[in-house]
Amino acid sequence: MALEMRDRCERCESAVLPPDSPARICSHECTFCVPCSDAMHDVCPNCGGELVARPRRVPAPAAA
Repeated sequence: MALEMRDRCERCESAVLPPDSPARICSHECTFCVPCSDAMHDVCPNCGGELVARPRRVPAPAAA
């Protein structure tokens, strides 16, 4: 099962989070920008879980 790569911070809703940008997620995939995560001391306000770096999705290499 693939991660749902949400494109907005759930706290400030103004931070756009493309798949290749830094973001923080919990085990339920709640998604936050780095400044909001830092302000919340890396604790998800929804479930109380730890917020960790979201893996970045990079584009596939072009076919040769």
